[in-house]
Amino acid sequence: MVQERNIVVCILLSLITCGLYGIYWFICLTNDTAKASGDVNFSGGKAFLFTIITCGIYMFFWYYKMGKNLKVANDQAGINASDNSVLYLVLGIFGLGIVNYCIMQSELNAIARKSSTVA
Repeated sequence: MVQERNIVVCILLSLITCGLYGIYWFICLTNDTAKASGDVNFSGGKAFLFTIITCGIYMFFWYYKMGKNLKVANDQAGINASDNSVLYLVLGIFGLGIVNYCIMQSELNAIARKSSTVA
């Protein structure tokens, strides 16, 4: 099950912990998206490791892949949502990764709410 998170709290914790919570949030976003979309090969630990190994270049692929997986997850949850892959990529190129995290978390929160009302 996807966990619903308060976006403002996540941003504040990321700032207060000098980015350490941001790493945790990145891993949780990836794992929750993989669960919701059914992509067993997509994991937060691997994504974080690949980001470190490639000195951040993998992050651009991650933005695009998250958009695709979130679209699949929304479709499976019965939520009509657009594919934001290119939006995530463009925001990432301009250094607005935190905005991506917020949009992604918002989509995951909608999926979590939808699945909790169905269950």
